[in-house]
Amino acid sequence: MTDLPNSPESRDIASVVHAYTNLKKHQETGPMVIRKGKGIWVYDESGKGYIEGLAGLWCTSLGFGENRLVEAAAKQMRELPFYHVFASKTHHPAIELAERLLALAPVPMSKAFFANSGSEANDTVVKMVWYYNNALGRPEKKKIISRLKGYHGVTVAAASLTGLPANHMDFDLPIANIIHADCPHHYRYGAPGETEEDFATRLAESLEKQIQDEGPETVAAFIAEPVMGAGGVIVPPRTYFEKIQAVLKKHDILFIADEVICGFGRTGNMFGSETFNLQPDMMTMAKALSSAYLPISAVLINDKVFDVISENSDKIGTFGHGFTYSGHPVPAAVAVETLKIYEERDIVGHVRGVMGLFQKRLRDCMSHPLAGEARGVGLVGALELVRDKATKEPFNPAHGVGAFVTAQAQEHGLIVRAMGDSVAFSPPLIITEAEINDMFDRFEKALAEGEVMAAGLD
Repeated sequence: MTDLPNSPESRDIASVVHAYTNLKKHQETGPMVIRKGKGIWVYDESGKGYIEGLAGLWCTSLGFGENRLVEAAAKQMRELPFYHVFASKTHHPAIELAERLLALAPVPMSKAFFANSGSEANDTVVKMVWYYNNALGRPEKKKIISRLKGYHGVTVAAASLTGLPANHMDFDLPIANIIHADCPHHYRYGAPGETEEDFATRLAESLEKQIQDEGPETVAAFIAEPVMGAGGVIVPPRTYFEKIQAVLKKHDILFIADEVICGFGRTGNMFGSETFNLQPDMMTMAKALSSAYLPISAVLINDKVFDVISENSDKIGTFGHGFTYSGHPVPAAVAVETLKIYEERDIVGHVRGVMGLFQKRLRDCMSHPLAGEARGVGLVGALELVRDKATKEPFNPAHGVGAFVTAQAQEHGLIVRAMGDSVAFSPPLIITEAEINDMFDRFEKALAEGEVMAAGLD
């Protein structure tokens, strides 16, 4: 598609409507097939290249074609293609990975449990929280508080934690003992004239009231992403986590940090918990743990949790939880190699070096008539598109403005993701400044086309 002229009056509205029709047709006829990838680029069956502006699904941190990870997998496949970690057995990749993760943890952690996805990791923490409180003789202390627009996975328990309606509707979710607190999105839910700090205070007070209404003796844990991902890349308002953690501590409520998206450099620190000064009792992680080259996830727990679980398991005779592929040696070996690369190449330092430009180019989009809010931290961000900048009036969801803009970005060789009318960016952490500029140049063409499309709406 050729560039549009600068003057809105001279733009070919018919061509944009045609593109929108093609988007609908594409959705009906099938997917784009990706054949290969290199660096931050992926290529479809025709050979057309695309900047992968979301690192796949927030996960391919080292980009595509990292040969060290390929070789790590092949070497482990030849040496020990599978073994389990049940019945007092283990293997070197799982041992080394656990030791490395515990050493990297932003707060003291005691043990690592391995699973295969972020969903399984978060499903595991639900079971651990319930097991922990049963062991302490507190069978009524079982409720876990998540947040509206939070995302924690799609297994039965993890999808219940997720605070998005589409993940609940017609699935008979959420299950019992999962409840949701306010979404910490200041732009959408702050009162007129309310500062971020005042909004954070109000949310902490609301959480306190919710706990009191439920009964503090029934509330076991609170789970949160440092930055909400699939809910719209929602960055917490200033002082939010400081105030929330004080409420949790007051009522002896475990704090679980979901680092599945934020972990391993995304926010400019190894973990989002460092960026926002979180002190979790449990952490879940996946995605960038192996740069998504093979499925693996982990749960880290502190001594407070482990000691109780361990003592109770001694009484029962076993800890009756685990997966056949927990700590599978091949993904574990790839994850170990991934962590080595992060350290050797100072990936966190690289993120800090380029994230200023990333955030600047994102915020430069605020000059566009459709832009309501640009938000982000490190190398993750989103632009929320609105019908009216002054009133924050959103578009009718049926019009699919965000979906149209992302489809046009794809036409220009850029893959990003629309979550409603918020367009998310989360490129591979290896992205360069030149590639960041290229990415946003392509997006701005799509945004201009979105303006034309939106002008034709009723």
